[in-house]
Amino acid sequence: MATTGDAVLGQFKPTEHNDSEECCCGKKLKVGIIGTGWIAEAHIESYLRMPDVEIVAGADLIDGKAEKFFKRYGVENVRLYPDHKSMLDAEELDAVSVCTYNATHAECTIDALNKGVNVLLEKPMCVTLEEGIEIMKAEKKSGKILSIGFQPRLDENMKMVKKIVESGALGEIYYIQTGGGRRRGIPGSTFIEKRTAGIGALGDIGCYSLDMVLNAIGYPKPLTVSAYTSNFFGTSTEYYPPEDANRFDVDDFAAAFIRLEGGIILDFRIAWAMHLDTPGDTIIMGKKGSLRIPSTDCWNGSVGGPMTIYHDVAGSQVQTTIPIIENRGPGLFDKKIRSFLDAVKNGTEAPVPTSQIIYNQAIIDGIARSAALNHEITLEIPEV
Repeated sequence: MATTGDAVLGQFKPTEHNDSEECCCGKKLKVGIIGTGWIAEAHIESYLRMPDVEIVAGADLIDGKAEKFFKRYGVENVRLYPDHKSMLDAEELDAVSVCTYNATHAECTIDALNKGVNVLLEKPMCVTLEEGIEIMKAEKKSGKILSIGFQPRLDENMKMVKKIVESGALGEIYYIQTGGGRRRGIPGSTFIEKRTAGIGALGDIGCYSLDMVLNAIGYPKPLTVSAYTSNFFGTSTEYYPPEDANRFDVDDFAAAFIRLEGGIILDFRIAWAMHLDTPGDTIIMGKKGSLRIPSTDCWNGSVGGPMTIYHDVAGSQVQTTIPIIENRGPGLFDKKIRSFLDAVKNGTEAPVPTSQIIYNQAIIDGIARSAALNHEITLEIPEV
């Protein structure tokens, strides 16, 4: 005899997928890569697995870096440039991946769109809300595809979070707790200086936690933010090498209380380093039920374990466990690249549109500004 839990769980079976990659390989898309740092490695590896792509150009500000990068991957006859502008001026490209540090995301993306080139932009979208609005203006004027790199959305368990919310099983959502962090996990390189990164943990991993829950609930508009940020660990030689601590000037921890349209409260915290294993699970609370998502490095692409729905049935308080769903077929990064390429070829909507991510960016920008001002702020997001 089926139990109540079985009946509830039956609503949330994973979607059946055809795992074969379908690709209409007629004309190859000419692709360029702007920035050849570590994230560009994932891009080129995926592009090389796509039979309808020809990587024809690359650009990097550091002399000789692009040449070594493409040589390492055996990509021949690629034309190299000292900066993105010279590449865009000289090439006729179908698409580019923008893999530069955060502070140049806006400039590179706007310049590519103005040249009529489709763009896959790595997260975060940019550093400030103002930059995000300028990107959207360029996108609208160009009529080209611009997609932001949030591949965890393509994980089957992340899709299940959205499916549960949209099913109505939780009822009207009124409170969300999300975030994540590392006990010790501060990156180095260009991540820890404002002149290159602009923001720290907020832009590196915080944007993923925000996207996980905002995407699940339909990306409501953020209204106000009250926030706090710190960088105790990053600036301390007790925890971080002196050569890095002395140049560290971004956030390594952030917490915020965000009011969203629809009367929803978002309680957010993120950390590159802390004296704790986790700042807590992600929780989505509704008037009919709540969903607990085990604390997770969601930026790595999935949830941290089986999820649990807490709800009442016939006057009894019950729990339903949602088992982990195995991802089949190509990896998440390949799926991200493929979905972008298909949108370019078919003229369909961007897989991760700026109309959503501008709200993610507004929250990040609002957290930075509220923390600096030491009081709550109202978010003003212009229409584009």
